[in-house]
Amino acid sequence: MTSFFTDLAQQYVDGEWRPGKGSWDIIDFNPYSGEKLASITVATADEVDQAYRAAERTQPDWADTNPYARRAVLEKALRVVEEREDEIGEAIVAELGGTRLKAGFELHLAKEFLREAAQLTLRSTGQILPSPTEGKENRVYRLPVGVVGVISPFNFPFLLSLKSVAPALALGNAVVLKPHQNTPICGGTLIAKVFEEAGLPAGLLNVVVTDIAEIGDSLLEHPVPQVISFTGSDRIGRHVARVCAAQLKRAVLELGGNSALIVLDDADVDYAVDAAVFSRYIHQGQVCMAANRILVDRAVEREFTEKFVAKVASLRVGDPADPATHIGPLISSSQADAVSKLVEETVAAGATALLHGRAEGNVVSPSVLTGLAADAPVLQQEIFGPVALLVPFDGEDEAVRIANDTPYGLSGAVHTGNIERGVRVGQRIRTGMIHINDGTVHDEPIVPFGGEKNSGLGRLNGESMLEAFTTQKWISVQHGRSQFPF
Repeated sequence: MTSFFTDLAQQYVDGEWRPGKGSWDIIDFNPYSGEKLASITVATADEVDQAYRAAERTQPDWADTNPYARRAVLEKALRVVEEREDEIGEAIVAELGGTRLKAGFELHLAKEFLREAAQLTLRSTGQILPSPTEGKENRVYRLPVGVVGVISPFNFPFLLSLKSVAPALALGNAVVLKPHQNTPICGGTLIAKVFEEAGLPAGLLNVVVTDIAEIGDSLLEHPVPQVISFTGSDRIGRHVARVCAAQLKRAVLELGGNSALIVLDDADVDYAVDAAVFSRYIHQGQVCMAANRILVDRAVEREFTEKFVAKVASLRVGDPADPATHIGPLISSSQADAVSKLVEETVAAGATALLHGRAEGNVVSPSVLTGLAADAPVLQQEIFGPVALLVPFDGEDEAVRIANDTPYGLSGAVHTGNIERGVRVGQRIRTGMIHINDGTVHDEPIVPFGGEKNSGLGRLNGESMLEAFTTQKWISVQHGRSQFPF
């Protein structure tokens, strides 16, 4: 596995694998064992420029390529992933501490999104619209934006890089990808390798492994990219939005969440417990859609709480390489420290810990907290760790009020014995996605994915990819003769 990482520990610019020219190295660690996986010298602002210029130079020919030929490249990329699935899964376990269950989940979705991207090549269609002017024909063409900058996160790096890279390429664009520093291989150079093996022409996909400390805002401010697709925290997302707005660039922002899973008084409690445990603790809670807050009607609070705590206590914590492990390490020691500190502070402020997680290295065992004050700060923030907050309520109106009492609005769920009741409650919650009688963590290739409020701008998936990565051009044709007033 070590050779897998060292072979990919380079920059990929204009079809060439080369070392970065920066003055320092990003060290890629296994977050569970602490093993050094690779060392990558960071790319400089000049190398970012080279990447964007390569993309700019090669994109017009790619846009003119027959869409069926583009589709063939995407289909070959899917076959490469399928052929190397075991190896990629091992890399996900090693680089980001994903359990084997999580690695399989991520790979399954990645393949589904590649399949959808391959079909997207044929969906960039235009229109002919009527005109009030006699003899005039209005043609509306849908064209690639040109070059797209993609910045991906550490939690689902392979999937979330592909999720923007593949459709952007499918629609005739070129891409410059910057992965998160904690996952430079799975979120970056591995993607480049897949498309290189798939036969993507050189220069169309470039991967720069670097950091804002080295390049500043050059990735955002560069004049070549017309769209920046960013997935990450709302704090960084706000900065991306400000810079893009100043440059009059389109920003597609998939940001954090503080999702509520609501258990109504007529819910199937055992099923709701299963959904809530998965929704909170999948990938150690490092998921933007995770159920931070679990809201339970007082009529079923006692039963739900007892069963929920028992199930969480049964989760196996430890080595993510062990197939029996449910909860592996957080991505870094700083993240593990931050989660542990948050639990301590919340308990000190008066909350009750039904389970009190402890840290061993980067592995933090699960916590379940209840008895929180209505104004507790922890209820307003995204917790990227294995901490569940149980909040009781009386009736639908209070559940909706509590669910909406957050600056975020990404996902959510409602559990009830009456589906239409669940839909009515879901419609009242200001969130981009909500699921009735299911978990909060879902993504499907053709369904619009995105959030409200601080959870982002724009949507991805399906037809939304056309809005994200193409532009429209109006060309009118006067078949007769217009009459001019002078």
